[in-house]
Amino acid sequence: MCGIIGYVGGKKAAPILINGLKRLEYRGYDSAGMVTIDKNGANRFRVVGRVQNLDKAVSGLDLNMTCGIAHTRWATHGKPTQLNAHPHSDSRERFFVVHNGIIENHSKLRAQLESEGVVFTSETDTEVLVHLIDKLHETNLESAVEKTLQLVEGTFGIAVVCADEPSKIVCGRRGSPIVLGVGNQEMFVASDVSAIVQYTDQVIYLEDNEMAIVTPNDYQIRTLDNKPIARETLQIDWNLEEEGMGTFPHYMLKEIFEQSTTVENAMRGRVMLNEGSSMLGGLQSKIDQIKKLKKIVIVSCGTSYHAGMVGRCIFEQLTDISVDVELASEFRYRKLRLDETTGVLAISQSGETADTLAAIREARRKGALTIGLVNVVGSTIARETDVGVYCHAGPEIGVASTKIFVSQLVILNLMALLIGRYQSISLSEGVDLLRAMGEIPRQIQHILSRASVLEDLARQYYKVSSFLFIGRQLHYPVALEGALKLKEISYIHAEGYAAGEMKHGPISLIDAQFPTMAVVTRDATYEKMVSNIQEIRARSGPVIAIATEGDLHIADVADAVVYIPDTHELLQPILSVIPLQLFSYYCALYRGCEIDKPRNLAKSVTVE
Repeated sequence: MCGIIGYVGGKKAAPILINGLKRLEYRGYDSAGMVTIDKNGANRFRVVGRVQNLDKAVSGLDLNMTCGIAHTRWATHGKPTQLNAHPHSDSRERFFVVHNGIIENHSKLRAQLESEGVVFTSETDTEVLVHLIDKLHETNLESAVEKTLQLVEGTFGIAVVCADEPSKIVCGRRGSPIVLGVGNQEMFVASDVSAIVQYTDQVIYLEDNEMAIVTPNDYQIRTLDNKPIARETLQIDWNLEEEGMGTFPHYMLKEIFEQSTTVENAMRGRVMLNEGSSMLGGLQSKIDQIKKLKKIVIVSCGTSYHAGMVGRCIFEQLTDISVDVELASEFRYRKLRLDETTGVLAISQSGETADTLAAIREARRKGALTIGLVNVVGSTIARETDVGVYCHAGPEIGVASTKIFVSQLVILNLMALLIGRYQSISLSEGVDLLRAMGEIPRQIQHILSRASVLEDLARQYYKVSSFLFIGRQLHYPVALEGALKLKEISYIHAEGYAAGEMKHGPISLIDAQFPTMAVVTRDATYEKMVSNIQEIRARSGPVIAIATEGDLHIADVADAVVYIPDTHELLQPILSVIPLQLFSYYCALYRGCEIDKPRNLAKSVTVE
């Protein structure tokens, strides 16, 4: 959940490190630091707060060093203080370490080192690493790092430099991503490709229990037990234009407005209209096994979990397969019976979500077919699942996910349709779904053209302390997602509920100061939803309804109505979630919140 960037080459390292940290700041932003080294020694800077504070601290300084590492932190061990900020060093400031992850046996290692006279200056688990490296160093940096990593338990993505070897970075990973960037007589190390995409499109991902020795003109990869590894580079398909905000004031708003393109990208080359089916190349190698699956378990977290809940409804309608949805953080602690007739579908934007990764590893251990649905090419989940599909949505920088959720819903429809056409879905049913899907980008644009309606509603409600979101079937997870968005970025307490559960507790909260957002499109649950709204109104609760265009009756029972275009029932969540995203954005805007970097949150959760 933190960010790492390293550089070694012929250019000044400091500007590259600062720029990389700015691109990584969505992964952690309570403190930041960097160190640059050369033959004359090291310069280390650490600050509390945002990367801009670090930028100010080094502004105007003549830092000519051509090697360095940097870090932006999301605190796990120890409060956000200068002493707890990375990089950490030994007492002589000879070795420097930046680290993502958690060292689970740090207390034991710390006690041992303290008994030997080592003085610790921070509360972090990371500091044990640098003192171990100092203790175990004999001949070169890589040997000391290798010996150290063999002693630690837990997860790590680390980068290490030594003032005595100023043209070398040593990095390693177990459970926390590290990627190498290959340039022209320069090399990069990062926890995320977004930090280095400006400088190179050639990358190499380290696998678990691997380390790399990086110099300006070369790199070596080997296992932690010193076995050499040969691995080819991958080409990044992101570009700088995708990462910039353009004319938008926030990444989140930009990403909301990109969603028509997101849908087009998710569909591109995958729609077989004449056959009423889809073509997902990433599944073809196991298609015979997929066709025989009796059960699918979807594992995911956060927004991806809500996508999985919608996916369950989609699969139930389009296939004959039984589907369960599990929070990835709970999955591997359950006694589940999995075999080759079960598919475990892991959904993750980053492809690095620690709990989801642990779930698929448990599924593989028990013989299930593992399927990935991720956005980041070459990510760990993409590499470790048997088959999978990419979102191809481009980078999503805003911490609160928007366009990836919509992309996931599109692909879940395509995945279910692919399987369903081998089972009971007819050609005409498949064609109808795909034709409706083809209209979705235009319909999204129509919703976005009326964003001012959501802004006006946000202006009316942004001061409330609590909000309720309700829906049924496909729209129950949309309600959960709407509530999550509101609480993530505006800090308004919000709860999502299945509308049928209203009388089982939540209705006791309803009064004139407790508004409800009801997703009440034209589907099989419409009449029941209208009844739920009337129950709320009878208790003086204000209601905003998300409804289907042409539904005039709903205006009689709701205080305000936001209309979305009519579409195929399975595609309705793609449209109904967008007003909820916009409403959350504008509420946060009027409350003066940090929209792209909400407090206490980070984009990619790489620790359990």
